[in-house]
Amino acid sequence: MNFDHIDYYSDPRFLDPQFPFPGLPGGFPGSPGGFPGSPGGQQAPTAPPPAFIPQQQTATPFAVDPGAISLCLFRNTYIWLRNGSSFWYFPIFVGRRSVAGFRWNGRFWTIFGIDTRRIVSFTCF
Repeated sequence: MNFDHIDYYSDPRFLDPQFPFPGLPGGFPGSPGGFPGSPGGQQAPTAPPPAFIPQQQTATPFAVDPGAISLCLFRNTYIWLRNGSSFWYFPIFVGRRSVAGFRWNGRFWTIFGIDTRRIVSFTCF
């Protein structure tokens, strides 16, 4: 599957419990229950993110390094995208070119995945 030109926030394929590993039993490696929300799987955070919006650090013209964003796994993370959007995020998986986790929509956490090349900058707490 090519993740380059997909709107992960609205594409129904990413509500699939096997995302980001279609066909792999259990979905995420190391999570016996599969994708978040399933018994034994990674659950969405139980509390909302911080009530503030952090100051954006200097943006980079290059793609975000998966190794750098992996330091934010299972932490509240604020993300700024190339299209100008920004939001609180709770990453639970970092792949070679994508991040999967939960996005705060203002009321609750929703499943969300994104190509790291769409991220301008991020900061985690």
